[in-house]
Amino acid sequence: MSWWSDGDDADGADDEREYGEYDESSVRVRPNPKGNRPRTKQRPAYSEAVEGVVWTVDRGRYGVLLDAGTPDEREITTARARELGKKSVVTGDRVDVVGDTSGAEGSLARIVRVQDRTTLLRRSADDSDAVERVIVANADQMLIVVAAADPEPRPRLVDRYMVAAFDAGVEPILVITKTDLADPAPFAEHFSCLDLRILTSTSDAFTLSDGEESASLVALREVLDGHVTVTVGHSGVGKSTLVNALTGSQRAVGVVNTVTGRGRHTSSSTVSFKVPSGGWIIDTPGVRSFGLGHVNPENILQSFASHAVFPDGYTPPDGIPLDQAHDWEIVDRVEAGELGDVGRERLESLQALLVSKG
Repeated sequence: MSWWSDGDDADGADDEREYGEYDESSVRVRPNPKGNRPRTKQRPAYSEAVEGVVWTVDRGRYGVLLDAGTPDEREITTARARELGKKSVVTGDRVDVVGDTSGAEGSLARIVRVQDRTTLLRRSADDSDAVERVIVANADQMLIVVAAADPEPRPRLVDRYMVAAFDAGVEPILVITKTDLADPAPFAEHFSCLDLRILTSTSDAFTLSDGEESASLVALREVLDGHVTVTVGHSGVGKSTLVNALTGSQRAVGVVNTVTGRGRHTSSSTVSFKVPSGGWIIDTPGVRSFGLGHVNPENILQSFASHAVFPDGYTPPDGIPLDQAHDWEIVDRVEAGELGDVGRERLESLQALLVSKG
């Protein structure tokens, strides 16, 4: 008898088969005890998916704008598809959506794909934490909003924002608000060694008595036109006030604590708004710290050097621009006074960031 046998067959003969006599009819398939479809690694192609832009994120639900700029423009509510795994979905992402995309009340579609991102703005909890928190995707400008007073501006916080912007490939723009409370010039002087665009505005005088917009608001509109701009800043500096003036939205605004001098958090989510003149502005919650644990330390000094402004008529030694110098050359040349006292101040601030990152 061979090594395998299961007794007699129907005609009483011994059912003995050599290994080489197996064929497809010999396979015994057990029924699926759960009665469900077997799992497969083949994922749907979702050829019917439609493209949209994530304009807000709130507790596991994603507001997506479809057919932006057309008569069929509509906002829908979506959830993440399981296929995305751990891939994050953030405000500004371009996504592919399936399901009920009508936008009707109570409808829920699914995000099945996140398209390639052009930029990604991130921060960490602190400088020792390498775990990044993604803030916004696909922005090309960062509006760094500080107040001339109430709360007092912090140059080193602005330095952190600029490093994060340079690391993400986003152009930083400084906006100093509440200039009716204090002269913005002394604070702006901290950054005169850098090619940094600086705009100013008063507390809330964006509309003149005859109904026309103020010059500061007009200038801001020109900066935002055709761009995707993310706002960042300390709580209470006036980010949401700016967003409301620029877009006509009703984003909640807050006040500064008279005891601590700190702003109170009023915005708790990241939301996009269309600017009537063109472009998008993304308002983010106010923060009191901005960790750079995710940033490569090698990029910090080079970010500074690539935006340095030399005095008129200045010629770098050997004709080598600062942004092409090695890290140690950057330090030596700035300490030698090539960018003046403000350049040395900015360098010391960036060196402090390097030390904090260990």
